[in-house]
Amino acid sequence: MTAIQTRQVGLNVGHFHLHDISLTIPTGKMTTIVGPNGSGKSTLLKIITQLLQADQGEVLIYNQSAKQYKPIDLAKTMSMLPQSKGILPDLTVRELISFGRSPHKRLFGRLTQEDEHIIDWAMDVTGTKRHEDRMFQTMSGGEQQKARIAMALAQKTDIILLDEPTTYLDIAHQLDVMEMLQHINQKYNITIVMVLHDLQQAGAYCDYMIAMKQGKVVATGKPKELITSFFLKDVYHIEAKIKFEDDYPIIIPIKHPNHGRN
Repeated sequence: MTAIQTRQVGLNVGHFHLHDISLTIPTGKMTTIVGPNGSGKSTLLKIITQLLQADQGEVLIYNQSAKQYKPIDLAKTMSMLPQSKGILPDLTVRELISFGRSPHKRLFGRLTQEDEHIIDWAMDVTGTKRHEDRMFQTMSGGEQQKARIAMALAQKTDIILLDEPTTYLDIAHQLDVMEMLQHINQKYNITIVMVLHDLQQAGAYCDYMIAMKQGKVVATGKPKELITSFFLKDVYHIEAKIKFEDDYPIIIPIKHPNHGRN
């Protein structure tokens, strides 16, 4: 079964336009959405999660229109982790992760024993258990991102969408997060969809790629097949050579010695 499908989705906001977005996202795989800044990647995630309403077209979640889901049922099916931009109030790591249980409990209701077990599971999976009593703001960027991912896991959905989960992290923490997400995907069969800027990480860790440019989908398929010199020139307007080392794509920009000289 297809996890997510969009049919001719369009949106017009000022000078920005999404054009006829029709795509499918496979169940149980790691899918990445790539493309230059301003191509509509984050906007597409917001439309899929109904945080933003498209002007035309429809989104299907497990072959059912997203508009037919009640908000609470959609939150039990799909979780969304936006970019880390805002400052959170003073919370311990465990308190933050417990917010992931919100769709499953009554308003002002207390956490049940099952909720506590799921929070423990999310912390174990992400390696954040040892930090549960620490204040979230005292942790490093990589540790904070793992805690935020644990919060999304605690929502206990079959689909998780992440908007640039490795942005602002150093290379060690980027790879740590990517390996953790790959482990979660493979062990628990959770469908993961993420916006990424690093094409090498996209090629090394993801099963499926959607490339966007100027509000349009310009390519879909397996990353290792899509990432070519032609692809880089067509989508990013850069000239580069591609080679693979142990299935890891290495992108080597081609320098032009006389570029910029009179």
